[in-house]
Amino acid sequence: MKNGLLFSGIVAVVVTWGCAAWAQQQGAKKEPMTFSLDCAGGDCVLLKGAPQTGGMRGGLVKLKPGESVGWHSTNENEEALTILHGSGVAKIDGHTDVALHEKTLAYIPPATRHNVTNTGSEPLEYVWVVAPVANAAR
Repeated sequence: MKNGLLFSGIVAVVVTWGCAAWAQQQGAKKEPMTFSLDCAGGDCVLLKGAPQTGGMRGGLVKLKPGESVGWHSTNENEEALTILHGSGVAKIDGHTDVALHEKTLAYIPPATRHNVTNTGSEPLEYVWVVAPVANAAR
């Protein structure tokens, strides 16, 4: 009987600790941040989601002419692409291709499969930001 009570006590402590840590993370005050866009790699993650943000993630992509990021889905996120330099195309399942060029923003809805390709003669550089979509907002 003592072992059963001890085990129950340990489980209660672990569950309480886990819930407290989760609540602290959820209630943690978010602070303003800045990031340098001088990134040596082809895809540099800048925003990493919780606990850094409330769920938003983002990064910088640099594609050489003819290069693409590969087909992927936004899943339960919506995505914005801000084109900084160059030109390309976003192929989006079920939709007309979207031309991308410097100083444009493209929006990709949730649960949308897509691929970005550099169709220009210069590097294509863009910032991507994805954020979870609340069920009530749909």
